[in-house]
Amino acid sequence: MLEELKACPVCHGTSFKDFITCKDFTVSHQDFSIVSCKTCEFKFTNPRPETAGLASYYESEEYISHANKRTNLINTAYKLARSFTLKGKLRIVNTHSIKGVLLDVGCGTGEFLNTCKTDGWQISGVEPNNGAKAKAEQLNKEKFYHSIFDIDRNESFHAITLWHVLEHLPNLQQSLKKINELLTQDGTVFIAVPNSNSYDAQHYQEYWAAYDVPRHLFHFEQKTINKLFKENNFILQKIIPMKLDSYYVSLLSEKYKNGANNYLSALVQGFKSNQWAKKNNNNYSSLIYVVRKKI
Repeated sequence: MLEELKACPVCHGTSFKDFITCKDFTVSHQDFSIVSCKTCEFKFTNPRPETAGLASYYESEEYISHANKRTNLINTAYKLARSFTLKGKLRIVNTHSIKGVLLDVGCGTGEFLNTCKTDGWQISGVEPNNGAKAKAEQLNKEKFYHSIFDIDRNESFHAITLWHVLEHLPNLQQSLKKINELLTQDGTVFIAVPNSNSYDAQHYQEYWAAYDVPRHLFHFEQKTINKLFKENNFILQKIIPMKLDSYYVSLLSEKYKNGANNYLSALVQGFKSNQWAKKNNNNYSSLIYVVRKKI
């Protein structure tokens, strides 16, 4: 079943325009519409699956963040990139946060948490997928949460990370409010999301893999996400590009567009995207937003 949002999740405006229609290439192969708010230009999938039915759209061997298999070259590329970026993410967190207790929201199979634990962090995680959560708990020898709303408000964290997770959370405003409550006064939040203002998004249009409907409910760019932060009492500290994402997203997008892998074209488009971003307000394929609580 689908539900239709009557108000913009960011500015609460009630007038929208059609932006683009994309296919779910991973599970259902259904078409889903993305609309743009006429007031603030925030883009979101609308209508979208009801929350109770969202889990079924993740039930695929192709949904890599819930698995640890190298079933094809794209999956292998993802795993290699993830291995490379784990320490990079840790370095970013250590640079912008005091070390203490870290919460990873949407922790998947727990590799990032394990990297942090090895580095001396106390860790906690949230993962709604039972299979991925079990793997994360086994790897880290810890018990994790099914939902961020299961965490007692008296708990607090020095760092909260959402690596390509915010776009999946149905209750956008409520989730950010909860994160603000759980953050220590001197804590830091790290939010990585795809950038719908990137070169590769414009190049691939409805085939852009990072639209990933209907799993991606929201489609961020710098202007709209900053408004969302302000509404939820966060102050933007820094924006950090994820330069490898343009290559992986282009690789998937080529497959969606042409029905076959085109590795050379993906490399070319990924490179073009990063070069374009240097001259266009750092609009890389994915961006990490470092934010702190407004005091």
